Amino acid sequence: MLEYYRQMLLIRRFEEKAGQLYGLGLIGGFCHLYIGQEAVAVGLQSALEPGRDSVITGYRDHGHMLAYGIDPNVIMAELTGRAAGISKGKGGSMHMFSVEHKFYGGHGIVGAQVSLGTGLAFKHKYAGDGGVCMAYFGDGAANQGQVYESFNMAELWKLPIIYVIENNQYAMGTSVNRASSEDQLYKRGESFRIPGIQVDGMDVLAVRGAAETALEWVRAGKGPILLELKTYRYRGHSMSDPAKYRSRDEVQAVRDKSDPIEHLKRELEAAGVTADEVKKIDTDIKRIVAESADFAEQSPEPDLSELYTDVLVETY
Repeated sequence: MLEYYRQMLLIRRFEEKAGQLYGLGLIGGFCHLYIGQEAVAVGLQSALEPGRDSVITGYRDHGHMLAYGIDPNVIMAELTGRAAGISKGKGGSMHMFSVEHKFYGGHGIVGAQVSLGTGLAFKHKYAGDGGVCMAYFGDGAANQGQVYESFNMAELWKLPIIYVIENNQYAMGTSVNRASSEDQLYKRGESFRIPGIQVDGMDVLAVRGAAETALEWVRAGKGPILLELKTYRYRGHSMSDPAKYRSRDEVQAVRDKSDPIEHLKRELEAAGVTADEVKKIDTDIKRIVAESADFAEQSPEPDLSELYTDVLVETY
C-alpha cells in the first residue's frame, strides 16, 4: 500500500507543478491534468507486466506514464518541449509515446486510441506473446462510433484487451447524464457480449482488484472485458477551462468524501504505518518533483534540424 501511496502522491504533486509551469508560460499548447484520478492509473498499471503488456490512452496521459514507472524528469521535459523529453519535445502534453515501455500514446482525437488499442491487442494475439493491451478512454469517448466498431471486432476475434472507461463525470463541460441515455457505462459492451465491471475509481485497492480480475479473464483467452472506473477530476477539462459548469461546493464535497490519496492514507494508518513514514514519502516526492522541474527548465530546446527527423518510419 505504501508504494500505491507514493505513486499517487507523485502524480498529484507532479500535476500540480505542471499547472504552475503552465501558468508561467513554460508549457505551451493544451495541458490536461490528472488530479483526482490518480487511483485509476496506479491501481491498473500496477497489475500489468512491463515489457509484455501494452498501454494506450487519450490526451490526459501524464499520470499513466508516471504510474508505469517512467522517469518524471523526461516527462516534465516533454511537457516543456525540451530535447530531453521522452518524445524529444515533439509530443508535448498530449502526445507522449514510448515504444521502449510499450506506451503507445497520448492521443488527441477523442476515442481514436480505442481503435489503435484494438490493433495492439490483435498484434499481441497474432504474435502469441501473451501480452494484453489496456486501452483507456473517457466517458465522452464512450459515445464515439469507432469505439463500438472496436468492441465488435475485439469480441469476434477474442482479442486480449481491457477497455477502461475513466468516467470522471464530465466530457469537457457536459455531464454524463446530459450526454448518455445509458449512463451505466460498464454495460456498453453488452450488445457485443463483452462483460463489464463498475469500480470505485477513487479506491486504489478496489481498482487493483478489478485489474486482477480483468487480466485473469483476458489472459485465459476469453476475449475483451470492460471496466468502468467511476472517478472525478478536480481541475477543469484542460488548463484553459474555468469549469463554470459545476460548483466549487461539488468539487469540495468529492475532495472531502472520496479523495483517493486521503482514503489510502487512512488505510495506511489503520494498518499501523506511522506518520513519520508517510511524511518521509511526502518529502521525497516534493524533492523528485522539484528536481524534474529544474531538469526540464535547464534542458535545451530541440535543434531546428529535429524538424526533419522521425517524419517517416525508417525501419519496419
